[in-house]
Amino acid sequence: MSQSRLSSALDDGSITLPNGNIALMRPPATYDVAALPRDCLQIVHGFYPDHAAWQGAGFEVSQSLGPAATAMVVVPRAKALARAMIAEACATAEFVIVDGQKTDGVDSLFKSCRAVLGDLPSITKAHGRLFWFPATDAFADWAAPPPAKGLHGFFTTAGVFSDGAVDAGSALLADLLPAKLPARMADLGAGWGYLAQAALTRDGIQSIDLIEAEALSLDCARLNVTDGRAQFHWADATHFTADPPYGGIVMNPPFHNGRAADPSLGRRFIQAAARLLAPHGKLWMVANRHLPYEATMTECFRNVDIIGGNGAFKIFHATRPQR
Repeated sequence: MSQSRLSSALDDGSITLPNGNIALMRPPATYDVAALPRDCLQIVHGFYPDHAAWQGAGFEVSQSLGPAATAMVVVPRAKALARAMIAEACATAEFVIVDGQKTDGVDSLFKSCRAVLGDLPSITKAHGRLFWFPATDAFADWAAPPPAKGLHGFFTTAGVFSDGAVDAGSALLADLLPAKLPARMADLGAGWGYLAQAALTRDGIQSIDLIEAEALSLDCARLNVTDGRAQFHWADATHFTADPPYGGIVMNPPFHNGRAADPSLGRRFIQAAARLLAPHGKLWMVANRHLPYEATMTECFRNVDIIGGNGAFKIFHATRPQR
């Protein structure tokens, strides 16, 4: 098996880690940590499925970065979040390592760091790059500010889905929700709370659960949805359980895993919705027009209708879930 970039750099002596704890920031569950001393390693993750996977594998896991000798940034898809992670690593640790795929923008990040620090050592391998440098305050202006209210009137922050504007698909679904909704509702993959807030303007709702895997998004949702009927759950919607089941669900399911389109993720959301709904339950869902969800919808619900849409999106309404 080919060595990872990190293993190669440590094995050939390119990197010598300082003594002390190592904080690994936002690594996917499949990230290779074989070269790192396990007793010194702390995983820092705000995405629930990866957080749970590392915890299940017996690693120390937390949502926030604590004091560490080395902080290693695994580059996320969002550029602003990647820069904020580097700033946080520099403010907390003595030594900083950055590792990422070219498709996630690591080369652009490397270029930006070189523009500030000058030439930096790096390793390119397996369509990615690893680079490193002593911690510095030169990236302090990359730090992410607290969640801020945008022109759309909602709080968002770096690293959340649709942080600059209301997602067009969610807005379309919100406009098509009926005037009255079931008493017990849920929003699967709630993001920063736009759909849940729209649902709460309808009659009939007694409670709504916002279920979201990204902690950054859920923190914003708590600022945006201040209605006492809302409850917030940091969880993987595809494995969430509810007792009693819901009378209604709204959702705009994700369909990307990193930068790669992954329609199977949306299909798992549909299956979860059918499982979480009561026999009389109803689903309202928006999806990109090109995504092939119809077969999964008809497998999971006896009645499926497309109640609206446009050239980019389609709005599903489904009833009578099948388990």
